[in-house]
Amino acid sequence: MSKFQEKVYLIVKKIPAGKTMSYQEVAQKIDQPQAFRAVGQALKKNINPRVPCHRVIHSNGKIGGYNRGQDRKVYLLKKEGAVFLNKKKNN
Repeated sequence: MSKFQEKVYLIVKKIPAGKTMSYQEVAQKIDQPQAFRAVGQALKKNINPRVPCHRVIHSNGKIGGYNRGQDRKVYLLKKEGAVFLNKKKNN
């Protein structure tokens, strides 16, 4: 795992159930505000179930991708009671 991935996963692990952060917010937290796409790529590669990647969404409220499928991401977010702006997928 790269240092970048380590930093991203550390931040994402701190997102409580029922809450979300944007890819951009995660990038800002690791002091690399322009690296929001790289944050998405790091999360795409995650296989550790203790890193709740499903809690990271786009700044515009769309759910974004998820390596276990968008339907699963929406299911998990709803189950946790998360509120996100646009429940539609990346259409």
